[in-house]
Amino acid sequence: MTLLDTPAVSTAPAPLAPAARLLPALAAVYRAQLARAKVSRIPLLFVATFQSVGILVMMRGVVDPGDNPSAHAVVAGSAVLVVAFVALNLLAQYFGRLRATGGLDHYATLPVPPASVVLGTAAAYASFTVPGVFVTAGIGSWMFELPVARMWILLAVIPLAGAALAGLGAALGLLAPRQELATLAGQLGMSAALLLGVLPASRLPEPVQWLRDLLPSSYGVDAFALTFAPHPDWGRVLLDLGVCGAVGLVSLTLATWAYRRAAR
Repeated sequence: MTLLDTPAVSTAPAPLAPAARLLPALAAVYRAQLARAKVSRIPLLFVATFQSVGILVMMRGVVDPGDNPSAHAVVAGSAVLVVAFVALNLLAQYFGRLRATGGLDHYATLPVPPASVVLGTAAAYASFTVPGVFVTAGIGSWMFELPVARMWILLAVIPLAGAALAGLGAALGLLAPRQELATLAGQLGMSAALLLGVLPASRLPEPVQWLRDLLPSSYGVDAFALTFAPHPDWGRVLLDLGVCGAVGLVSLTLATWAYRRAAR
């Protein structure tokens, strides 16, 4: 065989490995974020829980304990505020920092769907709030003399409100042009959850009540607050949870779009 007979070497690029499927990729991102959160987020979870308990102590001097709508709203709002602090505020800061420091480039090079990154991270941050929410709800029920038999509804409130707030927080962090603005947006969102979620809706001016209806977590607060009544209106509870879940789907879809836009 002469040199002329040597077969030509193909210069065509080798095919890439197939992209990971959504659910396995989501589970991998969730486990990674949860392991990271165990180390770095425990002090912040303590702060979120301590903050909510402090609000309960403050409102105890203003709202009478017992079976009344104001006490129901204060306890429910303080419990869901833990979710808002972690899922909205911290997630906005996290994605804002990733975008500012080029951390999104790492995720963009991985063969995983963008939705798995957003959903896995949001699920990890939301599930991380579970202990703080139950502790706050238990202390609040004791302080305001409310029953604790229906606290199991939090198992539905936490993921639905967490999805809505985490999606909103991720979108704020990814769409903010600067890291400082992402931090500011997260703080403002948490402040809105504090003022509009903890204060009884009946005591707010009507224009402020309209703003409260735009806050995703307010539907989770209302669903939890309704269960403190001796005979809860379960139809309204399911309706509020359904609205919270629908808003969560929209906010997570927006966050996925924002991730694709920022990754490019």
